Amino acid sequence: MTTGVLCIHGFTGGPQELKPFVDFLQQKTDWLVLVPTLSGHGEELHLDNYKAEHWLMDAELAYKKLAKEVDVVFVVGFSMGGLIALYLALRYEVEKLILLSAAAKYISVRQLLKDIKELTNDLFHGELEQNELYHRYDNKISNVPMSSTLEFLRLVRKIEPYYEKITVPICIVQGEVDGIVPAITAQFLYDRLGSTKKQLILSPNGKHHICFSDDRYEWFQSVLNFLLE
Repeated sequence: MTTGVLCIHGFTGGPQELKPFVDFLQQKTDWLVLVPTLSGHGEELHLDNYKAEHWLMDAELAYKKLAKEVDVVFVVGFSMGGLIALYLALRYEVEKLILLSAAAKYISVRQLLKDIKELTNDLFHGELEQNELYHRYDNKISNVPMSSTLEFLRLVRKIEPYYEKITVPICIVQGEVDGIVPAITAQFLYDRLGSTKKQLILSPNGKHHICFSDDRYEWFQSVLNFLLE
């Protein structure tokens, strides 16, 4: 029986957000891994004129493509991709779900203020170029139209009423110092989702881009074990 993994990146992001985990899966398994780029996303952002429905359609087409080539499909979603993964589980046959920093809630004000303070301190000391957070967001500040942000929020609201209807086995991974998605979101999802087989993994030092956390290889293995069960 052949296995495929569909990995879906986040809002304003691209496949690179999932690359460390994708590389891990490709090293440890013979699974077919597909990481599509959602409309308007990638290395250069061109989000104008794209709506939530375009991103959902992109994911559906990728799922259908993968499902034709394998017997079993796992879906991994990062940030907004986590919400899209839940959408796919509602509509298609998904064996298991992995949610990474899933954006069911957004903006942890307390952690965001800490991150801004860190950025400001590095700017003052001339060390901004060494700040990892700065490099993850510097391209996005001027390239994300407000209309696209509203589409992201609309997608979140579109999926939320159906959490209880999702019953596939699910593993949730969340950084405890995530400045974009509050850490409480993971417990919120864990409690609301209708799945009877659920696992929650917390990364003590993990920020929003959880695939780059210091402890990533520990939870990578835990997620793989969950998928192999």
